[in-house]
Amino acid sequence: MMAPALRSTLLYSIPLIILSFPLIAMQLTNEVNWTISDFLVMGILLFSTVFTIDFVLKKVKTLKSRLIVIFAIVILLVLVWAELAVGIVGSPLAGI
Repeated sequence: MMAPALRSTLLYSIPLIILSFPLIAMQLTNEVNWTISDFLVMGILLFSTVFTIDFVLKKVKTLKSRLIVIFAIVILLVLVWAELAVGIVGSPLAGI
């Protein structure tokens, strides 16, 4: 079993790693063109997801319940991400 402090450190480093991919890609190609607001929105989205998952890991005791709630959180992340990127449900936030 992993220590809670180490688990939190590893968990909160995931958004930084994910956000480093477009940052590095912007240096290598003109195909990726993120603005500061893109990084800000994705940072908020990713860090709030990680914060919620960390909260669930601390508060929910059974493995089955943890997996169900974390799966729902990740699905919600993917749906919001897809809506912001391409507009899968046609909200006013689509493609900003």
